[in-house]
Amino acid sequence: MEPMSRPPHTSAPASDLPPEDLPPHATAEGLAQGDSAESEADDTVTLPELEDADEAAPASIAHGVDVIKSNIKHAPSGPGVYRMIAQDGEVLYVGKARSIKKRIATYTREAGHSNRIARMISLTATMVFVSTATETDALLLEANYIKQMKPRFNVLLRDDKSFPYILISGDHAAPQITKHRGARNRPGDYFGPFASVWAVNRTLNSLQRAFLLRSCTDSFYENRTRPCLLYQIKRCAGPCTGEIGHGDYAGLVKEARDFLSGKSRAVRERMASDMNTAADALEFETAARLRDRIAALSAIQGAQGVNPRTVEEADVFALVEEGGHFAIEVFFFRTYQNWGNRTYFPRADRSLSGGEVLDAFLAQFYEDKPAPRCVLLSHDIENLRVLELALAARMGRKVEVCVPKRGERRELVEHAEKNARETLARKLADASAQEKLLIALATAFGIDKKLRRVEIYDNSHIMGTNAVGGMVVAGANGFMKSHYRTFNIKDVTLTPGDDYGMMREVLSRRFARLKKEEAEGAAPADSESFPSRPDLILIDGGKGQFEAARQTLAELGVEGVEIIGIAKGPDRDAGRETFFAEGREAFKLLPRDPALYFVQRLRDEAHRFAIGTHRARRKKDFTKSPLDEIAGVGPARKRALLQAFGTAKAISRAALSDLEKAPGINAATAKLVYDHFNERN
Repeated sequence: MEPMSRPPHTSAPASDLPPEDLPPHATAEGLAQGDSAESEADDTVTLPELEDADEAAPASIAHGVDVIKSNIKHAPSGPGVYRMIAQDGEVLYVGKARSIKKRIATYTREAGHSNRIARMISLTATMVFVSTATETDALLLEANYIKQMKPRFNVLLRDDKSFPYILISGDHAAPQITKHRGARNRPGDYFGPFASVWAVNRTLNSLQRAFLLRSCTDSFYENRTRPCLLYQIKRCAGPCTGEIGHGDYAGLVKEARDFLSGKSRAVRERMASDMNTAADALEFETAARLRDRIAALSAIQGAQGVNPRTVEEADVFALVEEGGHFAIEVFFFRTYQNWGNRTYFPRADRSLSGGEVLDAFLAQFYEDKPAPRCVLLSHDIENLRVLELALAARMGRKVEVCVPKRGERRELVEHAEKNARETLARKLADASAQEKLLIALATAFGIDKKLRRVEIYDNSHIMGTNAVGGMVVAGANGFMKSHYRTFNIKDVTLTPGDDYGMMREVLSRRFARLKKEEAEGAAPADSESFPSRPDLILIDGGKGQFEAARQTLAELGVEGVEIIGIAKGPDRDAGRETFFAEGREAFKLLPRDPALYFVQRLRDEAHRFAIGTHRARRKKDFTKSPLDEIAGVGPARKRALLQAFGTAKAISRAALSDLEKAPGINAATAKLVYDHFNERN
């Protein structure tokens, strides 16, 4: 994000948060850095779990209004960002305004507010203000704060992964073409974004056939003595071994850049001309290679789906709403090609209009992404001109934001709307089916309350080694992968393979932490979105595992959580499971009961997750060197020791005098290494 023209100035009354509580993004440097952290969570974007806000009591609203009135005299008159904060320090809402004082004055009425606004006012205990130079700066800062703080009354963009790009590197004599995701720190030309890795891989394969650019790493390139397989199958020109000169290879790189920059027609015409010239000169092998390259370019454009004729570069946003849920479809068009689409389901109060949701969404979407020359919208938004100015300032060129009314631009928006409507319908149908399964599960186990959060636990180990516990979470929107947790078994007193002891440790750590978070107010048991406390936990194990879990929760004083144990059937046959619950005999479900299939799916997911985590840990141990355990010996000294002695075993057997003679190893390091292995022996 571009820095503001001058650093923002903070002003707040004495009752506000201290300056050190302001995040680093309140500075120009923080704005320039933005929020680039990306999780490793799954690409699936879940529907928001929203509840209708209850009408706030008049007395609470009056108290909140008094708080806001007391802050008005300290509020800046110019543009900036304001935060409404609850008694426990939770940020309730982040807003921006051309005049902060005038904006927050609109909250001082005690009547006429929607339920959402009334509840927000009633919970407000203090406010913090940040002045900015312009309203554009305020828009950028607001988006940054929302992404950092995730206030419950704002529209929240659920975006857990960055978009992939195609990179043609600029730091090597023979540039590499590769897929790139994350911070764009490497010199070169970036083309994108693409909506999915699949779209990038497909395009890369065709580009390699069309332009014969290398995809290998620089280290692989430097160590080649003969061309690799890609050269043999005509997907690389072979610059590593001089099969093509650097001058001719630079020509291929230029053609690839031109094609990805929108000059695809000129590139194809030039190739066609060269092919005809080669054919006239009876150079049929050269003509055939050019023919194949032209066919590869055609494959790229032919596989893109809807390709516009008059729109060279644009992002298309279409929002649809149904039953209080919102879906936003985003299509990416670059160089007259469709580079894919992605659907978002932002968390938003159902009282908001489509334009308000889209307005809040756009600022957060472009907070860490480059903008194209044109942004097409399905709804008019209040901050359209401000967004235009903000994006133009960041990109250093004009950016047009508009709601098209006719022509091909309008057709693109309508196409995106159709996709959004169909995707939301499928998502709602899936959510409805999941709700029915949760109801069936509660009925099957005799639970008389609504199941909002179900946790499934499983352990994995081999003879007690690399033991891990896995927690899988499911709710009304399916598996909630961002809530999954792994537990490395730490209790050294456990007998290897003690499944009961491992289950006790996992549940003790899980619920001890939950109780601590609830006591601190960080994890309310009755959250408005997805609760932190489970209604039901499923234990993948027999009666012994079930009893261990029940006793552990009883010792911790955890109440209101149902426990069900699942024992596999004879010969581990699915469909013949036995279930254990407190206060009743062991029982089975009917073979074709939908609840049984649901339980099997939950158990299989927990098993998959625990096994995968165990294998990853075991693989890490396989590749771990004994030198990794020596504190104070970094990568350079490890490398020097291995070069001098060959193996870690040889290092462990070396005499102190031999270690001291190793190049790059001083006496102190030699003593450290020697003592480590000899103490162990």
